[in-house]
Amino acid sequence: MDTQKKFSERVLEYNEWLASVSLELFDSYSILNPFNGENRAKIKEITTSFYNKYYNDHKKRYLILGSSPARKGTSTTGIPFEDANHLYKETGIKIDDFYINKSSSDFLYDVIEQYGGCKKFYAHFFMSFVCPLGIINISPKGNEINANYYEKKKLRESLYDFIVESIKRQIAMGIDTSICYCIGTGDNFKFLTEINEKYQFFDQIIALEHPRYIMQYNKKDRDKYMNKYIDALNRTYNKN
Repeated sequence: MDTQKKFSERVLEYNEWLASVSLELFDSYSILNPFNGENRAKIKEITTSFYNKYYNDHKKRYLILGSSPARKGTSTTGIPFEDANHLYKETGIKIDDFYINKSSSDFLYDVIEQYGGCKKFYAHFFMSFVCPLGIINISPKGNEINANYYEKKKLRESLYDFIVESIKRQIAMGIDTSICYCIGTGDNFKFLTEINEKYQFFDQIIALEHPRYIMQYNKKDRDKYMNKYIDALNRTYNKN
C-alpha cells in the first residue's frame, strides 16, 4: 500500500483495475462492468466526486461486503449500495435510467443515519461486494436477470480467482482486517467464510441479514434488525 496516497485515490485506482478486467463466462451468463462500459466517463465523474468527498484522508476502514452488484444498482453507478436520489444529493450529479430496490436502500440509509450520518459512517467503513462486478443471465425470453456469483458451482469456479484478487486489492487500499461485515447470512456468508479460512483475510466475519430479506419478509422486525446492524457496527467504535 502506498501510504502517501489518500484512501480516495486508492479506491479510484482499484476501480481502474476493475475497468481493465475482462471476464468471459459461459452459457447465458455475462459480466456487467460499469467502469469500462459506454457510461464510463459519467461513472468516473460520479465515483471521483463521491470518494473525494468521503474518503479524502489516510484513515483505515472496515469492509462491508455484499454479494454481487445489481444490474440497475451499483452496475449503473459504480458506487456500492447508493441509489440515484441519494447520489444526486451527495454529488450533484444526475443519473438517468437508474433503479434500485427502494425499501432495501432506505433501510441502509437509516442504518447510516442511526450510526451517525454519512460523514461518520464512511469515515469508518468501505462498502463493496465479494464479486464487485455485476452478473446477468439472459432468460429464455431474452430478458436480463440479475445473477449472483454463488448461484451455480461453475459460476463460482469461473469467478474464484477474480474474487480472491479483488479482496486482496481492497485490503491493500487500507482496510482494517480485524473485522469484516458480510451482508447476507446464507450463501454469501458461507462462501466468504470458506475463502477466508484458506487465505486468512480477516480475523472475524460478522454476518448481517440482507436488507431485501428484512424489508420483504420480516418488515415487522425491522427495528430488531436495525439494532443488530448498529450493535455490530459499533464494535469498531472504540477504535475510531
